[in-house]
Amino acid sequence: MGNAAEQFNIHDAKTHLSRIIERVEHGEEIVISRAGHPVAKVVPLVRRANRGGRGSLRGKLVLGPDWDTEETNASIARDFGLLP
Repeated sequence: MGNAAEQFNIHDAKTHLSRIIERVEHGEEIVISRAGHPVAKVVPLVRRANRGGRGSLRGKLVLGPDWDTEETNASIARDFGLLP
């Protein structure tokens, strides 16, 4: 079985929130308790995309020659309810 998550009471969690977040960023799970009863768990988020920043899709995205025409833009605007 895995290691049990460390518990903090609400007061300590508020006092040490920065440290708790840092630990969670490194993969730990932290349980927050009220009166000794667990009420919440702070867990790391799983990133949906691992992009390097601007231009990370360069060379991977192919746009058709009509991608920025008036007709295409109007069609998209209509799809989003921006045009009648």
